Amino acid sequence: MSEYQQKSEQHNHDYLFGAHSLSYQLGEKDISFFCQYYLQDYFLPKDTNTVRPLAPLHFDIWAELEDIFLHNKRDKQLFILPRGSAKTTIIDMALSVWLHVYRKSIYSIVLANRELDAINFVDQTRKALNSPYLINTFGELVQPKQRTVNKLELELINDTKISAYSSGSSVRGASYVSPQGIYRPTAYIADDYISEQDILTDDAKQKKYVRWLKEIEEGGDEAVYRNGQLIKPATKFIVLGTPLAKGDFIDQLKANPEYKTYQKGVVDFDVDEYFEQNEYWQQFKSIYFDSTLDDPEAEAKQYYQDNTDQMEFPTIWDKFNPLNLAIRYFNKRIAFMQELMCNIENVGDKWFKSNRIMSANEMNELEFENTLLAIDTAGVKNKNKAASDYFAFTFGSTYNGFKYVRKAELHKFYDFDEYINKVIDYLLEYEELATIYIEKNTYTGLDVERIQTKISEHSELKRRNITFINEMQRKNKDEKISTIVSDVNNGRVIFCSELVDDEFLQQVMSFQGQKYSAHDDAADSLAEFVTRIDELDEQTPKIKVSPSSLLF
Repeated sequence: MSEYQQKSEQHNHDYLFGAHSLSYQLGEKDISFFCQYYLQDYFLPKDTNTVRPLAPLHFDIWAELEDIFLHNKRDKQLFILPRGSAKTTIIDMALSVWLHVYRKSIYSIVLANRELDAINFVDQTRKALNSPYLINTFGELVQPKQRTVNKLELELINDTKISAYSSGSSVRGASYVSPQGIYRPTAYIADDYISEQDILTDDAKQKKYVRWLKEIEEGGDEAVYRNGQLIKPATKFIVLGTPLAKGDFIDQLKANPEYKTYQKGVVDFDVDEYFEQNEYWQQFKSIYFDSTLDDPEAEAKQYYQDNTDQMEFPTIWDKFNPLNLAIRYFNKRIAFMQELMCNIENVGDKWFKSNRIMSANEMNELEFENTLLAIDTAGVKNKNKAASDYFAFTFGSTYNGFKYVRKAELHKFYDFDEYINKVIDYLLEYEELATIYIEKNTYTGLDVERIQTKISEHSELKRRNITFINEMQRKNKDEKISTIVSDVNNGRVIFCSELVDDEFLQQVMSFQGQKYSAHDDAADSLAEFVTRIDELDEQTPKIKVSPSSLLF
């Protein structure tokens, strides 16, 4: 090869690769090219790694990110993606690297649920920035001796910075003081920002969402225009995760019109309908759960191997194997729907499948044994009445081993006396009512004292001995309600067709577990009735509250 040819080849190589080369220019305009070339050890299968081939899903995500950061089509995006879809690598790491090598973002904040996740993100990003392909073009951007580099901060030599925070840390007022000035965050990336603790109550769900709006979003900047030209883009907000429950942070953000939502499940069809109607998968299920077999799992898998052509189905990525998905679905459908289908609309199975009803006239002919009123209380000063809990009243009796719900109601009271008067109404209506259960958590016994006072002031009631069971509830609601499911489904609990409110029974029949149900008040009250009325025949501790007039 001549000296001219050698120089020419070197020139072409320098033009294609290296600083300000063709690959540099192409990578700035095409995130998918940038990832497949500069981060190829993470995204391209090689003999030296165990990387899976990319799926159309991943290229779609990169195209969405280009719309945000290159074309400024929007400033806020929500990615709802299945667990295991490589969203952290595809978005968090790859996007952060691209943003900062090209200085598309001067100061980025990544938010994770746990501090360990935040630390792992910084570590992964730092390693990616040390890729030889990146160093060849952009130089050594990570230089700890010259810039701040620690487990939660990554400042680059090109005067940009990435900070990672756990969800428990405050980012209010966060800014980056660089040699070129002071910068507010130009990009926020939140990855699996919520935990189980953030969905335990409606207040917890709302608190997380409001914090995002008031603390995170307020930390950004608006776009700057001059003479109709965009001078500086607005701060970008990227949220990725999997919804955990209805009304949680992800679910509320999805309803926010400022955010565009990109959502995918592991398959794009109705999995319930598919598995229920496919005779091969139903046979697989029968084998898998056949306790008479020595190794049902092995036999079920062999059945799948023998009938693969009839049982395979397309998934969003070859990582998601139909056999493994089916086993997860049959074993833990709720977790499957939530984590892999990103579906929380019908994520829980309804616990109560049927109910038995009887007319009031038929019930009135029975000679009841024990009678109980069970009350699940709620607050009376909730400003948001639509979101508040209900007072649930379950009144009933036993006869011949069956429980009869003679009357059941849901109420939202606007003052305390309304609630107290409702209890008095029950006592006046049913002379046989001598035992009332009231959970103690809400009013710590104050309501029982008020009812006692009312009883003492009433000429008809003050001569009756009323026993109150007033205890703090510490048992898990789902565990408690689960104990009555078979009794309701098998017809050992019977509801009065005229005096059980439709809304009360509907709440019971739609119960899917506390986490996945809009309201659990009716089911909770019913569970207390069914459980407590059995205890009336036993020597269980009770609080007997006598009218105060009898104490003198």
